[in-house]
Amino acid sequence: MKSILALLLFIIIVFNAAFVANRFRPGAWYKGLQKPSWTPPNWLFPTVWTVLYILIAVSGWLVWRETSVKAALFPLIIYLGQLILNALWTWFFFGLHKPGLAFLDIVALWFFIVFTIILFWPFSKLAGILLLPYLLWITFAATLNYCVWKMNSSS
Repeated sequence: MKSILALLLFIIIVFNAAFVANRFRPGAWYKGLQKPSWTPPNWLFPTVWTVLYILIAVSGWLVWRETSVKAALFPLIIYLGQLILNALWTWFFFGLHKPGLAFLDIVALWFFIVFTIILFWPFSKLAGILLLPYLLWITFAATLNYCVWKMNSSS
């Protein structure tokens, strides 16, 4: 029962980050930006993010389950840090319309994810593996962010 409650807690924490990020929608500003031809359709983003947020929540829960919070405190702090950077990206990009600032954020996010994977690995290899699709998506998203920023350098 304790483990199920912890999983629910991780799901709530991760989906709170998703909720904050979801408050800033692409809208007319984004629609008017120049984008590379390989930009995915808008419907793909929430689909991918739903899966990724589930994987992120399960990953954190696995580390918590395998050890004490005290033993995994630093990895879990880095894990929370990447969630904060994740939520901030949407605010920077869609809320403030600052693709350059969003790019700096997503680069920091990429490093936080890598660091989280490295720190989670000794506790649970599966927890680290579950974060790999997230890292791949953020790599793609960072590339897209950079291209949009450069293609619209006056914005």
